[in-house]
Amino acid sequence: MSFSGSTATDAPVNAGERSQHSTRSGFRGRRVDPAKLRSIPLFAQLAINHLNELADLSFQSRLEPRSLFIEENEKCDTLHAILEGTAELFSSYYGQETVIDIVQPGAVLLLASVIGGRPQAAAARTLSRARIIAVPASAICQLFDRDRAFAHAVATELSRTVCGMVEELRNLKTRTSLERVADWLLEADAQSGGSGHFKLPFGKHKLASRLGMTAESMSRSLRSLADHGVLVRGRDVTITDRAALVSRTEAGGLVQRENAGRQGGTKPTGWAGSSTQP
Repeated sequence: MSFSGSTATDAPVNAGERSQHSTRSGFRGRRVDPAKLRSIPLFAQLAINHLNELADLSFQSRLEPRSLFIEENEKCDTLHAILEGTAELFSSYYGQETVIDIVQPGAVLLLASVIGGRPQAAAARTLSRARIIAVPASAICQLFDRDRAFAHAVATELSRTVCGMVEELRNLKTRTSLERVADWLLEADAQSGGSGHFKLPFGKHKLASRLGMTAESMSRSLRSLADHGVLVRGRDVTITDRAALVSRTEAGGLVQRENAGRQGGTKPTGWAGSSTQP
């Protein structure tokens, strides 16, 4: 099987040259090593012939921080994947921006827009120096139609994304800003090795937008959490009392309700099932 797809010239991408980041004008860069493409979980199980053909049609570019490479509502003709660095998905409305997600290496962006043939559901730009892979959407859709294993991988990725979105919506509707911040800090510490000390990967204003709150609410939450085992200096975070911090999360609330239920002989209330991490 062979795929059809467009090519692009080999040229550097600079943060100020917006047109070069736009899928309307084509993604510029150099060819992708099949081994690099396989490092993206979505493509990890591809048959070698499909992997090589897809790599031949794909390009990678090194981008500087704050490089816009996806524009919201633009025609979706490319699937982007993060090979190195960090990027944000965001949306703008009358000059106001909100962060939808912050993605790390291995992530594919807006896969639903690619498979559904819909405009890009959000914009994307780098937060750090990054290496981005661009794969023609037409090749992804052809492979989806012809390769059952790849279609299963796509379905799994879309399922993970939807579950993450439901969890995000649940958190916004049912949890306080303090609980959301506490939970995020515990998760960030776990991803950093669980030492109790880590650096925020981006500024507090960006984190506030990511968690669906104002910068002022973020500052108040961090000040309140100082009484629950959290010390924040600039981007340096130290968790001095993990048990106290856990008590401010949904998990801590569930434990408290379970204990109360056991003491009162009643069934504890709370969310059923396990959560899915985005």
